[in-house]
Parts: sequence; structure tokens; C-alpha cells
Amino acid sequence: MAEDTLMLNLRSDSVPYFQRPATSKEKWASVGKLCSQVFSDNEQTNQVTVSKPAPKAAAKALSSEISKPAQSNQTQPKSKSKHVGEHKGDDRAFIKTSSLFKNNPDIPDVHRPAVTQLKEKVFTSDSFAEQDLHPHLITCTFFCSVQKETIPVLLSGRDAVVRSQTGSGKTLAYGIPLVQSLQAVEPKIKRGDGPLAVIVVPTREVCRPFSLHPFTWIVPGVLMGGEKRKAEKARLRKGINILITTPGRLVDHIKNTLSIAFSAVRWLILDEADRILDLGFEKDLMVILNSLNSTGPPRQNVLLSATLTDGLSRLAGICMKEPVSIHVGENAVLSSKSTPNPDTAQGQPDSFAVPERLQQHMVVVPSKLRLVCLAAFLLSKCKFEKDHKIIVFVSSCEAVEFLLTLFNAVLCGPKAKQQPLLSFFRLHGNMKQEVRAKLSIVKTACLDVAARGLDLPQVTWIVQFNPPSTPAEYVHRVGRTARIGEKGSSLLFLTPAETAYVTSLANHNISISEMKLETILSTLMLDDRFTVRGKYDSKKSSGALEQEVRERATVLQTEFENFVHADDNSVQVAKRALQSFLRAYTAYPSSMKHIFHIKTLHLGHAAKSFGLRDAPQGLVSSGNGSNKDRGQTKNKDKREQRVIQIKNKKAKLTENILYTLFKIL
Repeated sequence: MAEDTLMLNLRSDSVPYFQRPATSKEKWASVGKLCSQVFSDNEQTNQVTVSKPAPKAAAKALSSEISKPAQSNQTQPKSKSKHVGEHKGDDRAFIKTSSLFKNNPDIPDVHRPAVTQLKEKVFTSDSFAEQDLHPHLITCTFFCSVQKETIPVLLSGRDAVVRSQTGSGKTLAYGIPLVQSLQAVEPKIKRGDGPLAVIVVPTREVCRPFSLHPFTWIVPGVLMGGEKRKAEKARLRKGINILITTPGRLVDHIKNTLSIAFSAVRWLILDEADRILDLGFEKDLMVILNSLNSTGPPRQNVLLSATLTDGLSRLAGICMKEPVSIHVGENAVLSSKSTPNPDTAQGQPDSFAVPERLQQHMVVVPSKLRLVCLAAFLLSKCKFEKDHKIIVFVSSCEAVEFLLTLFNAVLCGPKAKQQPLLSFFRLHGNMKQEVRAKLSIVKTACLDVAARGLDLPQVTWIVQFNPPSTPAEYVHRVGRTARIGEKGSSLLFLTPAETAYVTSLANHNISISEMKLETILSTLMLDDRFTVRGKYDSKKSSGALEQEVRERATVLQTEFENFVHADDNSVQVAKRALQSFLRAYTAYPSSMKHIFHIKTLHLGHAAKSFGLRDAPQGLVSSGNGSNKDRGQTKNKDKREQRVIQIKNKKAKLTENILYTLFKIL
């Protein structure tokens, strides 16, 4: 205590004090104390070799440490980074991994219930030659399973509800009977006959015009949003026999185009019918059905989807007469005069079939590591492996724009001396139709609206960066790969609080395996752009390897954060993406709230996954501020109205008093 008091007096007293020079033993003891403090404060920092500083420098450092105790925790990492982070001429600052790998929730052991995955055999041994079809109609040899069950039913003229896995050949299952029936019409169909078949699809990307080279007298055409109405009206006046359209645009033409007529319609086909209902087009479908029923003859109706929902059952009951329910997942056909029931189909409630050669994976990633993990996975598949095409599903348009800009700048930036091996493209609902139509050249894409019906060739991986809201949506997303018997894989990102989603998938007979986070991050060892102290030495121990992986992940995260914080515009883009992510997270259905609840999110960790160093304080300030302003304006208006009312009452009271006095006088 005496020494402490003396030291305090020395700091406040102006009398000079000459301290006894420290002995050599005391100097080296102080150096050891400083080193132990540095390494104890940061357990997960890089393993480095510290050279012995000069005794005088050590004493000086110790003196400054004692004289400034409040700033010791802040100055130590800075002093350490001056002599640790440099390697071979690289002046990169010291990499501290604690901010990225510390204070994360523990990754639990994922319980994966043992389920029997429904596998649908795509091809059969039956030949198309066994069917009475036009010889110019097909060139393939064997039926797909859904085609084998569906084509005979549709050729017989009956209504049908077809349920089959994604990528199983449902389009040809109705396309072949449709063209077969139209080409056999006598006399031959003319262009001026107008629409004989109407095919309704949920989105513009699914609008694929038929190519009917053998039957040139049958004219297909497309009506969809994003195109010029004037050009579409001109095509309708010339004549379209097979009309492929989205619900909204068809309703628009029904109300505003005189040249459209349904007096000759023989077929109504609703492709991805459940998605049409999910997008809120039920009222539009009612308008279309009423228009067809009022003017057209009796027609054949077909509903197709990979899942069967209550809304689809209601729709089938409205527009169909004694439909045949075809469920290929069980290799059987149900013929029923009643409306198809999604809960009793084939005795397997809510069971979904996925492609037979699809490998499904999931990875549990803490929120802070999500962005780095996604980037490492894309690098491993598209840069260090060949012939990969990946679709990344995210929750919003803002997130698509953010990831596209960030990855193009960091992963394909100027540091890559060779031709970049990655190409990123985007697809979302806010894009112009001309831009969306160019997606056929996609190599690696960030998408949020391409889950249904979109057939991108040779897609090898589906990455779901944000989990889908329902297992049915999960099935449609993974169905963009492993199509028509090809191989494919999928990866689902989950946080430690969301692992119960695996059980939810298992309840629908969806089996999924786990991929380790460390395995994905270890691919960063192949890229020397993210090194800290030079090239990796394969002779290092496993502990050193793990530390090196963490350092490289931190370097990559730092690159992302530096780009985001380079200017205010990038920060605002990241904040908008974070806001849209939070809004989407609150929009999960009530049945999923026990898995995806906004209260389980750590806002700071979520911000880290968007390249933000801290949780934005003003994330919703604009909204709160506007609400506050509106509240203040509303209160001000109330006060003004109250003042006016009081003035009116006073004026009226004064008038009554004067009137009374006037009568008295």
C-alpha cells in the first residue's frame, strides 16, 4: 500500500523523482509478464514466434503499461500487430480471430430421424412405340414414369390431377397428349381459329413456348408480364392456337383486349398449380375459369404439381369433373370420382418424393460465419473444381443484389490475376424482363424466385442460404437439380437454433445428411489470396491447421467488411439487405415459429453475415422516426383541433350571452 501511495504521489507531485534502475532479472521478468498478458487476453489469436525485445524497450513498455492501466486492453493488440502480421513484404495487419470465432453458440449434435426417403423411378422399360402416337411427335425411346401413367389417361379425354417429383418429365406428360389431339383434328387447325389450349404457369420464367416443327400449322404463343401489350395484342389478332400465359397478364387481356376469344378452347392446363395459388392468383384463376365457362365448349382440365395442397384440392373440385388422381411417387394411379385429398393420398400423409440421384446435405453455421461459409463453398465448387453450376436461393431481392455486388468485387476482384473462374448472375422479381431472359448463360447465380418450374440445364448444386418456409417449398427448390435422371446435390444452411427444421423435413419423409462447417472452411487453404503468413505448410499439426483455417476465414471476412464499409452507399445496401432478411424471418408461418423466431436471432451476429462490423443502431430508425414524426404530427393536429373547438365554444358562448343581453334590453 505504501508503494501504491508513493506512486500516486509521484504522478501528482511536481518534485522530480529518480527511480532506481531495474536490474537485468527484473527487466526480463517484466517482459515475461507482458507476453503472458498478451496471450491470455486473446486465446484464439494466431500462433506466432516472439523475439526477445531489448531490455530498455521492455522496461519502457512496462512503465507505460503501469502508468496507463485503463488503456492496456486496447493498446496491447495494436502493439502486437506491428511485428506479427507482416510476411514476405505483405503489410497486412494482424488477424484476430476472436471476433469471428468467439462467442458463437455451440453447434449441437443434429438429431436426424431415420426415415425411408420416397424415391421415384424416372424412366421405365416401356417404349413410346407401344402408344398410338404420331410418328413425328417423339424421338425418345422410353417413357418416364409420370408419362407412362399420365399420357393414356389424357388421351382418353379425362380430367387429371398429376402429382410427381420435380424434374420428372411432367411437361411432356401433358404436352404429348395435347399436341397429339390437336394435330388429329379434321379439318386441320388454322391460325385464325384462336386458342384451342390454354396453359397457365405461375411465373414468367416458366413460360416456355413449344417448338412444333413437324406441325407447323399449330401456332403456340406466350403472354406474360414484362412484354409490350401492343405486341401481344398483335399476336392475338394474327392467331394463337396454344396459349401459354401467366394468370395476371391473361386477366389483363380478358378485361382490355377485344381480340382474345375462348370459344374454341378444348384444353385448360394449370402447371405448378399449387404455386399459382401460393402467389395469390386464386382470384385471377376464378376470372379465367368464369371467362372460359361462359364462352367455351366442354374442355379437358389438367392440374400438375410436385405437391398436393388443400388449395389445389379446392381448385380441382371447382373446375374438374370426376378427375383421375395420378400419384407417381407410389407407382400407382388412383381413380376417384371425389376431389383429391392431400392428407390421404396413397396412405402416406404429406410425404414428398425427390429425384432418385439427388444427394441432400445440410450444414449448421453460426450467424457470424454464414457469409464466409457461403463464399468458401462457392470457391470450392466453382474455382477449384470443374463443370459446376450452382443456384443460391435467398429470401429477398435486396439480398440478391447485395451478394451479387459483394462476390463480384471480392471473389472476382482485381486480386485475381488470371481470368476469373467464377461468374455471378442474378434473378429476382424486381428485374426487367429483358435481363431475366438472359439467365440461360448462368454459371453461378443468386436467386430468390426460381423455385418452381424453371429448367436450367446442368445445375449441379442447389444452395438454400435461407431455409424455405415449408417442406413443400424445399422440395421444389432442390428439384432444380438432378433432373431427368441426372446427378445433383443440395445444401441447406441452418443456424444452431434452427436444427429442428431437420426433424420437420423428416416428418415428410425427407432424409438429409450433415456436412461439417470445418470441411467447407478448409477449402480456403487452396486460395493463397487469404493467407496470413505465406503459403501453407502441410507438415503442420492439426491444431496449427485449424488455426490457419480460422485466420484465412477472418481475412476473407475482413475483405468483405472493408468492401462494405468503403463508402456510404455500400453500407446502405448491406443495411437494406439485413432489413429485408429480418422482415422475411418474421414472415415464417405460425407452424414454423418454434424453429424460426425473430427472438432467437442475435442482431449483431446477423449483421456480421452482411459484412457489417456492428449491429446498425439506426437499422429501423427511418421507420421509427417516421412513426414518431407521424405521432407528433397527429398529436399536433389534435391540439390544434382542440384549440379550434375551444375557440368555437367561446365564440358561441359569447354570442349566446350577447343574444341574451339583447333580449333583456
